Amino acid sequence: MATDLLIVEDEPDLAAIVADYATAAGYTPRVIGDGHEALVAIKARAPDLILLDLMIPGLDGIALCRAVREFSDVPIIMVTARVEEIDRLLGLETGADDYVCKPFSPRELIARVGVILRRVRRAPAAPASIIEIDDTARDVRIRGQSLDLTPTEYLLFSTMARRPGTIWSRARLLELVRPDALAVGDRTIDSHIKNLRRKIDAQLPGVEVVESVYGVGYRVELPPAS
Repeated sequence: MATDLLIVEDEPDLAAIVADYATAAGYTPRVIGDGHEALVAIKARAPDLILLDLMIPGLDGIALCRAVREFSDVPIIMVTARVEEIDRLLGLETGADDYVCKPFSPRELIARVGVILRRVRRAPAAPASIIEIDDTARDVRIRGQSLDLTPTEYLLFSTMARRPGTIWSRARLLELVRPDALAVGDRTIDSHIKNLRRKIDAQLPGVEVVESVYGVGYRVELPPAS
C-alpha cells in the first residue's frame, strides 16, 4: 500500500521539490498550501505523515498541529524558517514528532520521514484498557459503566487519554477549555482534575489514572484490561 504524505506548505516551488523527493522515495505526496484546507483534508482522509510548515495562511502550523492532535496521532514533522523557533515550539507542546529548520536538504528531510514511519510501524499496539472512550457519544466508560462527566471534564480526559504518558502543562489544558467560555485559570484546571479523579476513583478505587507531574501539569496512564 502506498504511503500517503501530506505536505502543508504555501511556497509552491519548495512544496514541488519536496513532493518530487517524496515520490522518488516511493511515497504518494499531496500538497496543500492553506491550514484550514489541510485540516479538512486530514479529517476526510488521514495521511500516514504530515510535513507541516509553521507559517501558512488560514491556520498556522501550531494551531493546525494542535487541532490535529485532538483527534489523531498521525506523525507530524514541523518546518520553520527560524532556528530559534525550535525551543519555543517545544515549550508550546505542539505535539509534533520532529522539527526541521529552513533551509533544509530535501534528501535529509525525506530520510527523517522514513525514520519516523519505521518507528511508528514498529511500535506495539496499545494494550486494551478497562477505560473506554466513545467519541461519538462523548462518553467515558470504566468496565462498561459510564462516568458522569461534564463537557469540560470529558474534553480534558479524552484529550490526555489519546496520548497516554504525555505530560500536559496547565497552560496547554487551559487552551483546551477556553471554547467553553469559562473564566479559567490554573486553579480552575486543578478543580476539574480533582472532580475527574473523584469520579474515576468511585469506580477504580486506589488506581491513579490522572497523575500529577510536580511543577508541570498532568498525564493520564490507562490501566490495562484485566
